[in-house]
Amino acid sequence: MGEHLEFVLVGVSSKPSDLSKLIDRKVSLGLAQTSRKYAGAAGLGSSGVVYLGVNVEFPGLSLDYSIHAEQFVVANLALHSEKRLLFLAMSHDGSTCDAPCHRCRNLLQETRDPETKIVIKNPSRKYHGYVELVSLLEPRFVLGDTSLLHEPKHNGLTLLEPEICQDSDACSHLKCRALAAANKSCAPYSDCPSGVALKDRDGKVYRGWYMESGACEASLMPIQTAVVDFVVSCAGRQMFDNIVEAVLVEKKDARVSQVETTKTILKALVGHPNCVLKVFHFRKP
Repeated sequence: MGEHLEFVLVGVSSKPSDLSKLIDRKVSLGLAQTSRKYAGAAGLGSSGVVYLGVNVEFPGLSLDYSIHAEQFVVANLALHSEKRLLFLAMSHDGSTCDAPCHRCRNLLQETRDPETKIVIKNPSRKYHGYVELVSLLEPRFVLGDTSLLHEPKHNGLTLLEPEICQDSDACSHLKCRALAAANKSCAPYSDCPSGVALKDRDGKVYRGWYMESGACEASLMPIQTAVVDFVVSCAGRQMFDNIVEAVLVEKKDARVSQVETTKTILKALVGHPNCVLKVFHFRKP
């Protein structure tokens, strides 16, 4: 999967001008097996921690399924309960920093943070500065204060199936971990929160939840966020075929179901038939 890389950096320089130096090209190339195009990102959180992101592509699937480096950063912040993204740098070559693509801008706007700034760096023009994220958004996609992706939340969901645990949020059962992820899901437009939990051969669990954008193609599916958790937690030291179990928790008869997308990505990701997806449904309070 590429060389070792830590994706959460504590104690490094918190200067926005230094963010581009933290983007690692080799690991990005290892996760972009289809396009072989480098893209990495680094985001500075309000806590002073720096969160890295890389583009992730899935073998045999179109690039529509891919996770952009900026989306990776957004998920990385959410997985670590970081409240705000102050600065974001994205680079294709390690020296020039560009504005995010429209897909990533539309997800970033769901953070509803007017203070987020984008690092712009062009050595050939001897320019290194910042622009406000809001200046890059199309007015029709600035949707108001519906929700915050990084705002702590608990959706109050419980499983329809007989409960096996008194405290599912703290339980180690895979379906309870997926339910706990769904309880963090942000789905203000479809009202279809969902969560995924993955388990590897060593019994370690990785989780992710649906992060919805009003511009639907920018949304992060729960399996994609769980993949981010896997990459971040393993720091590039484990292969995806180590995943042996998967659980999806979503609303019964959901208008936006994650079943087929989760199956498709798992099949491409894991590459063996031994990883079976189990689906459970929840009730809302």
